[in-house]
Amino acid sequence: MKSNFLALFLLYTLAATAQSSEKGFALVARPDQKQVDVTYNGHLLTAYCYTDSIAKPFLYPVNTLDGITVTRGFPVKTIPGESTDHPHHVGIWMNYESVNGIDFWNNSSAIPAAKKDHYGTILHKKILKQTASKNQAQLQTTATWVNHSGEPFLNESTTYFFEVKDNRFYITRSTTLTALDKPMVFKDVKDGFFAIRLAKELEMPSAEPRSFTDNQGNVTKVKASGANVPTGMYYASNGLKGDAVWSSQGTWAMLKGKKDGAPISIGMFDHPSNTGYPTYWHARGYGLFALNPLGRSVFSKGKDALNLTLQPHQSKKFTYRIVVAQQDLSDTEMKKMEAEFKQTRY
Repeated sequence: MKSNFLALFLLYTLAATAQSSEKGFALVARPDQKQVDVTYNGHLLTAYCYTDSIAKPFLYPVNTLDGITVTRGFPVKTIPGESTDHPHHVGIWMNYESVNGIDFWNNSSAIPAAKKDHYGTILHKKILKQTASKNQAQLQTTATWVNHSGEPFLNESTTYFFEVKDNRFYITRSTTLTALDKPMVFKDVKDGFFAIRLAKELEMPSAEPRSFTDNQGNVTKVKASGANVPTGMYYASNGLKGDAVWSSQGTWAMLKGKKDGAPISIGMFDHPSNTGYPTYWHARGYGLFALNPLGRSVFSKGKDALNLTLQPHQSKKFTYRIVVAQQDLSDTEMKKMEAEFKQTRY
């Protein structure tokens, strides 16, 4: 009898230990797949990916705490009914359309070889540090921005801060870009800078197809989303909503909708320490949710301009936050999160 009781006690202890080991954050390196999984209570929230097929590191997928995926699958994964426009939109990422004339934003497998000289790639270099605790985790990485011939333009040092609070998933990215031996000019253009591409259910409903032209003259056609699946709507700190958020200026913006029967809110915040604060919003109804503090001329219709130049060995830090909530967040809650973010230093 005693031996049976002891065996049951040991099994219970092992099970409890295994269960407790899954509580909170864990960072799981998968070098063979070129990614680091970010899990919480044993469930995937996102992964830092540096695969060869994508021209920059990115976070993908992005899930709520209850496992609803808020990012588009394409180009990593094809999901029936999803759009396949803009193959350079993937997960959460940061880059820019014109650095010394080289386009890092629009680079993808869709660019013909004859045009590749105009495009750049961000090459992952190292994972310097990773830590995880109950409700917080950090991942520190390095990368190099290079042109098509491999000439290095910028060194990048990025720290991702992951946090769970108030049943919300916080992703804060703090990135320092450092010029090498030449001045680096971030020309004032439309496409950039920090972004997430959202699932079809979180797009805004649209009845008409639209076309968009990048800095190289390439035209991308976006089909009408229809009215049955998309449920998204933008709201901004400046009081604007919907399509009016695009090209407006503000400290935060939010996309709200429904997916898998649940309310979803995605909030994006600018930090007062950033160049160009408060940012302009490059928030499109078809699922691109981005901010661009550097492309001010297009958004302001020529009233504002900024051609950021980094002199040799000069650095510039950019810090942004995305909050993923399986909740219907209010403006009041967004303002509270904004106030907390403003008080934080990175």
